[in-house]
Amino acid sequence: MAISEKDRETLLALARATIAASVGGVEIPRFDLKSPEMKLVCGVFVTLHKRGRLRGCIGNFDPCDPLYQNVTEMAVAAATQDRRFDIVTMEELAEINIEISVLSPLRKITNTDEVEIGKHGIYMTKGRIRGVLLPQVAIEQGYNREEFLNATCEKAGLSPTRWKDGSVEIEIFDAEIFSDSLRES
Repeated sequence: MAISEKDRETLLALARATIAASVGGVEIPRFDLKSPEMKLVCGVFVTLHKRGRLRGCIGNFDPCDPLYQNVTEMAVAAATQDRRFDIVTMEELAEINIEISVLSPLRKITNTDEVEIGKHGIYMTKGRIRGVLLPQVAIEQGYNREEFLNATCEKAGLSPTRWKDGSVEIEIFDAEIFSDSLRES
């Protein structure tokens, strides 16, 4: 899937406006959403950074809503529901960088050699336990394939090498990733 530059800008603006409305009581502006890509039903993660550091990240692999609505819901969730962080305040919103990852469908794998660093994200499950890392995490952290698999296990609360015993279901996905220009601040 290829999201046009115009649609990327619209999705980022929509995410920012929705966060502002959620945390500051500001009315969400109307957007012209005629593009067919806006109505695609696909998974999305919204990641927030402040001064280059993670400030919130939440996503959805199994949406029922169109892309634009999924982005707004995940943007608000990243700003207000990520348990690792306090709720984003209106005062800090100007310092927040928004990154959107539009996800391909999950694909189950049995051979971890299929995981390509920088291309694939990993979604692991063991019963009701799950962990996910986006493709950009491996690059940002300098992980090789084994380190990326280990880190995904740890994110799920499993021992790092649990994926090696075959008891963990591993799925991979691609992501189209784009962000606004505040990241360098």
